[in-house]
Amino acid sequence: MTSSLATRESALGSGIDPFWAPLAMVLTQDLALKAYFRERIVLGAERLPLEGPLLLAPTHRARWDALMLPMAAGRRITGRDCRFMVTRTEMDGAQGWFLHRLGCFAVDQGRPSLTTLRFAIDLLAAEQQVVVFPEGRINRTDDPIRLQQGLARLAQLAHRQGVPVRVLPVGLAYSQALPRFCARAAICFGEVMDVEGHGREAARAFNAELAQRMQSAEQAAREAVGRPLSSP
Repeated sequence: MTSSLATRESALGSGIDPFWAPLAMVLTQDLALKAYFRERIVLGAERLPLEGPLLLAPTHRARWDALMLPMAAGRRITGRDCRFMVTRTEMDGAQGWFLHRLGCFAVDQGRPSLTTLRFAIDLLAAEQQVVVFPEGRINRTDDPIRLQQGLARLAQLAHRQGVPVRVLPVGLAYSQALPRFCARAAICFGEVMDVEGHGREAARAFNAELAQRMQSAEQAAREAVGRPLSSP
């Protein structure tokens, strides 16, 4: 770990705890997911890069998403952890104490701090994978995907600083909009995207392409659980 990454990790109180992280992996992947869902489907696993700076851009359909992603792309699969960028409210109280020890870090969606952005870029420069939900919140409707600008701008900033980050669209789906016990769950990795261009117009174009690829990945995941998206 670089000194700058270690310094910012210490400042944010966000690091992979050698006791809690492995324990959480057992509790979530071996117990909770297997007990709650009768089937967990992973599609497009061959598209998941195993090395290099990576931003994972998943759809956000349920709180279970945060467990499905490490199952399909975490330490057991890629040899590296999923470092989640989450909202400040999610880092409050006992939940926040636990999430900090799993390597999550908070961002103010309206005014992200330089410390947070630099920490994310340091993680990417260290060839780790960072997870950002570009919709910004859980959305259980079938409306077209609408993305905030944060992920695209983070990717551009990292690219300008010489970090060759790539973005991976991810679709998540469940057999019910609000997953019930014995539901089916699926995650689909789309085609990885390279970051090109700078500025607002380039970010908007990137977001439009990313939204389309996330929608395609989610459609594949929805079909796998028997709940396909309706045609427009």
